[in-house]
Amino acid sequence: MMSNFLVILLLIIIMVIGYNHNAYGVVDDYVRHDFPPHFVFGAGTSAYQVEGAVLEDGRTYSIWDTFAHAGNYNGANGDVACDGYHKYKEDIELMADTGLEAYRFSISWSRLIPNGRGPLNLKGLQYYNDFIDKLISHGIQPHITLHHDDLPQILEDEYGGWLSRKAVKDFVAYADVCFREFGDRVLHWTTINEANVFALGGYDLGFSPPGRCSYPFGGINCTNGGDSTSEPYIVAHHLLLAHASTVRLYRKKYKATQHGFVGINVFAYWYEPYSNKIEDVKATQRAHDFYLGWFLNPLVNGDYPETMKKNAGSRIPKFTKHESERIKGSFDFFGINHYNTLYVKDNPSSLEMEIRDWNADMAATLICMYWFNDTSIQLCSL
Repeated sequence: MMSNFLVILLLIIIMVIGYNHNAYGVVDDYVRHDFPPHFVFGAGTSAYQVEGAVLEDGRTYSIWDTFAHAGNYNGANGDVACDGYHKYKEDIELMADTGLEAYRFSISWSRLIPNGRGPLNLKGLQYYNDFIDKLISHGIQPHITLHHDDLPQILEDEYGGWLSRKAVKDFVAYADVCFREFGDRVLHWTTINEANVFALGGYDLGFSPPGRCSYPFGGINCTNGGDSTSEPYIVAHHLLLAHASTVRLYRKKYKATQHGFVGINVFAYWYEPYSNKIEDVKATQRAHDFYLGWFLNPLVNGDYPETMKKNAGSRIPKFTKHESERIKGSFDFFGINHYNTLYVKDNPSSLEMEIRDWNADMAATLICMYWFNDTSIQLCSL
């Protein structure tokens, strides 16, 4: 019987190949030797989506557990998932059989440090040590993500999670533990997965943990509290501060001996203008600023894009001079999760709204198009 883990890998492959209608025979046309030796083929998962064992061996709830058990996935949850906590040895055998050269997985913060800070859970520590050692023994590079939508629920309850700057300090302390315990074998570290989607999904539209939003912007019933007009900006600000502080910690304390790399991951559409009108061209650049520049511009240049600061006004926090200097250049790499391309149409009327969220501040309509036999079909408008 095929394991759930292998099914996930096969579905990813099918989605990547099947979604591209121009991908004629790509699997048959290319082999490993067509790529340079340093090019790495791998796969990735998150702890909550594969581990299961949510209350075993000392693990406590994360905000993703709470969100799932609130019924937001039609009754589905990660209590068992792929049962990776118990079947990781079989999973790694499957990875090796598949020919993976790298595997990006996330640490469950609440499994390693059940109270969010303080004492380590030794059983959780042993699990991740065994997991890493097993990967390496099969010639698979371990790539670790520190945060994949799963802040410990105890910190959410204590001070509001990422809405508070206290989360920055706790995250850096957690990262310090991971670098100390695993950094002798792990070279590639991602601080936060899809940081932009976490801020939007969790605090504007409410479709992901912790499910905060406010009418009329939430994609679900906004019964969990929130303010879609400001909270995404606040959370993103704290994520950037946490990332930059974590990179600074690694460079100061671990880089010289471990020789690793620390980066951040963002979700990225590619955008094309809906027409050749100058308004749509400018809106396309604005969409890039809001989706990618929101995080990448501070990391490269030390501040948010001018378009975001202008349109969001006082709702987007400001970096102090000291913070700007520390954030600028705080990366060794950028990770990109990319699935599709959208067309962008200017929507200046959204700036006239009395109450605006991140999407309204962008002042652009995102349009999904599919091309079939040289004919375009509009599938959605966002």
